[in-house]
Amino acid sequence: MANSAQARKRARQNVKRRQLKASQRSMVRTYLKRVVKAIEEKNYELATEAYKLAVPVIDRIADKGVIHKNKAARHKSRLNKAIKALKA
Repeated sequence: MANSAQARKRARQNVKRRQLKASQRSMVRTYLKRVVKAIEEKNYELATEAYKLAVPVIDRIADKGVIHKNKAARHKSRLNKAIKALKA
């Protein structure tokens, strides 16, 4: 357990940040799942719309440092590649 006032405050801040980041990570996963589901159903229009909604969310969460920027780029790249494969 934290003994100094500074350490107690940091522990409180860490709890709040962990809860917020968990919520944000969950939101990103939900958006990703929507795109993946549309791709699995081979629905190009739905996949494209879901992707357009997911990209700003992924970027925003990466900017906040919840996920790494390279991880965000990797998700976007792979989803976009799968959507393009549907069209072809």
